[in-house]
This record gives sequence, C-alpha cells and structure tokens, in this order.
Amino acid sequence: MSEEKFDAIIVGGGIAGTVASYLLAKEGLDVVLIERGNYCGSKNMTGGRIYGHSIEKIFPHFAEEAPIERKITREKISLMTGESNFTIDFSSSELGRQGGDSYSVLRGAFDQWLAGKAEKAGVNIITGIRVDNLIIHNGAVSGVVAGEDELESDVTILADGVNSLLAQKLGFCEELRANQVAIGVKEVIELPAHVIEDRFQCSGKEGTAWLFAGYPSGGRIGGGFLYTNQSSLSLGIVCTLDDVIKGEKSVPQLLEDFKKHPVIQPLIKNGKLLEYSGHLVPEGGLNSIPKIVGNGVLVVGDAAGFCINLGYAVRGMDFAVASAECAAKAVLKAKESQNFREESLNGYHDNLERSFVMKDLRLYKKFPHFLEKTPRIFKEYPQMVENLMNDLFIMNGQPAKPLTKKIVNNMKKVGILNIVKDCWRGVRSL
Repeated sequence: MSEEKFDAIIVGGGIAGTVASYLLAKEGLDVVLIERGNYCGSKNMTGGRIYGHSIEKIFPHFAEEAPIERKITREKISLMTGESNFTIDFSSSELGRQGGDSYSVLRGAFDQWLAGKAEKAGVNIITGIRVDNLIIHNGAVSGVVAGEDELESDVTILADGVNSLLAQKLGFCEELRANQVAIGVKEVIELPAHVIEDRFQCSGKEGTAWLFAGYPSGGRIGGGFLYTNQSSLSLGIVCTLDDVIKGEKSVPQLLEDFKKHPVIQPLIKNGKLLEYSGHLVPEGGLNSIPKIVGNGVLVVGDAAGFCINLGYAVRGMDFAVASAECAAKAVLKAKESQNFREESLNGYHDNLERSFVMKDLRLYKKFPHFLEKTPRIFKEYPQMVENLMNDLFIMNGQPAKPLTKKIVNNMKKVGILNIVKDCWRGVRSL
C-alpha cells in the first residue's frame, strides 16, 4: 500500500482520461493517470476524426499546436455494391469554420500531445502498467491495484475504454452483448501529401471524410470509412459483432475486399502500409449506458458508452472530451465538501444533462434499434440505387422508358411499402 493518497486516480490515457486529469490538475489537485500502454495513444487506433467544438473550450485554438492532420472541408457518403458506388459529395468552407470545424487525427500522436498538456499541468502519468482491480473501503472505491502496487485516492475515474472490466467488477454493467458493440479494423496507408491532394481534390491542409454503407460490411450492419491525413489515409471498416458472427467472411477479409473495390483501389495505389489494428466500438447508444456514478468513482468516455454512429457521422471523441469535463467539474464540487459518496458525485449526471452529451444521446436513442431492424439499408438499397443509376445512364439502343417508370420499377424490387416504412422509421429515429 502506498503511503501517499491522491486526490484523483484516472484509469486510461485516451482522450477522456487525459482531459479529465488535465482539468483536475489545473485546479491544484494531486492527480495520477495510469495507462497500460507504453505511452498514451500507443494502443489507440480509433477511426480518425475529432469534432473541435468540445476540445476548443478547454484548449482554445488547439488546432494551431495540436498534431492534427487535415481540416475536414469535404464530406462524402456512399452506397456501395461490389460493382458500383453512389456518392453524395459535399464541400464547403463552412465545414471548416471555427466552432463547427473537425479534423482528421492519428490518435497515437494526438493522445501524446494531450498527455503532454496533462503533465505540464502537474499530472503524474504512469505507463506500461495495467490496473487489475479496485480498492473498496466501506462500500466506496478508494483506489486501484496496479501491478504490485496499491494506490489510494479520494475519487477514481474509469476511462479504460469500451469493454471496461473495472466497471463490470463494480457491477455497473454486464459483459457486453454482441449487438451492443462493433469491431473496427483500420489500416493507415502512407501516400505523399501531393498525391492525396490530387486524388481527393484537397488543398493545403484541407481534407475529406468519406463513409460507406453496403459492400464494405458484407451487406450487414456497419460500413467503411476513409479519412485523409497529411501524408497517409486512414481506411477501415466497422461491423457490429453480432453481424460478424453471422457473416460468412472474417473482418480482415472484408477489409481486403474493400481495398480491392474498383473505387478504392485507385485511391490507395502505391500506398505503403504503416499500421494495421482493430478495436471495439460502443454501438448501443443511450440504452447501453451503464451506471456511471458510484461511491468514489465515475465512468467517462467509451467506458460509459458515449458514442453515436449515425451513418452520415460518427461521434465519440467530442463525447469523450465533454464527459471528462463534466466529471472533472463534479469532482471539484465534491472536493469542496470532501464528500465523494455517490450522492455528492451525482453532479456528474447533472452536468451531462446540461451538456450536449445526454441531449444528443437521447435524441438518437432509437437509431441503433432502427439499424438493427432495417438490414435493407446495407444490401437491398445499395443494389436498388445501382440498378436505378444503370437505367439512367446506360444508353444501349433500346427504346427509352419514362423516368418515373424507371424509378418505380426499381423501387418495386425492394417493395414500395417497405421503402415508405423504412423512411418513416428512419426519420422518427433521428
């Protein structure tokens, strides 16, 4: 048992953990952050995009010094089959305007930058050690067991990722079910900056975010993603674990097939593989959020299930930052009365309710269920769009059909009533 007692121990050196530790240390608290990787970000391969609004509040003008890759000024969303790709392509300077800006990032570098900020604020960062258990005294978490050491604290913040074994040990959540989580696999592919700018019509440090539905996930729930970095691409797929189990292809095979698609292959031509990795992604939305406040303990970020995949946007990092801020404010308030019991730390709930976090999660709470019950989005609809586009653009000497007939004929293959019901349910879920 260590003789020193900390004000706060943070478990996990991702965005949520480092931001929480920074905010607490900045206010004079004695904080230790424990990261099991060799450095903060060493294990993190998350997609590649951060919305700037939440971190801008904590680090004003962060993009001027943080190791961001490119400012996203072009959005693409595609319905893809094995032979075709229908894309909505939107570019606008408004996408890069401060307050609504977003950036592609490589988390290894970005998390190290955040860790550096935390260390400068006074956080003691310990790396290469896994937290195996929590210390419980009088029904309250009072520290952690890390390796051979026991470290005590007034409050412990769990930021240990989507499959938080520590939260499970506390009884805050059960073991994850296959339909509550997705598996993401990503490659970082090196290409010269000028090649990326030519292939994706980027200029300077501007970039593209591109999401795909249909073929990349084998026609099941999930999709593909591509983000342009300064001199590399982040390319990958995400599939719900439940659908991976049911599917015929493995996740690595799905990614290989995605890379060989006639749309993707030219974009990564002559690229050099720098990194291949995978991780779990929370997919359950509001209904999968575990208990996040207890005696002497709070849960933040992915460990709390704060993530939304809307198909046209994937959000997790901005939720991680905001939840860390809400948790830090609750701890600082509890510090004033030296009361770290659950009733005192419940200010965390109040802070989350006042922020965008719970408002957005509540707004989209039906969307995961909508996707689960509407598999046509990932198979029949991409095929319908391919057939319709072929009817519109192929001229083969046969008498032309009226446009309305072309549209209706292709809709009938899916079922007009099915389309109407899916559109209605989709709109209601959003």
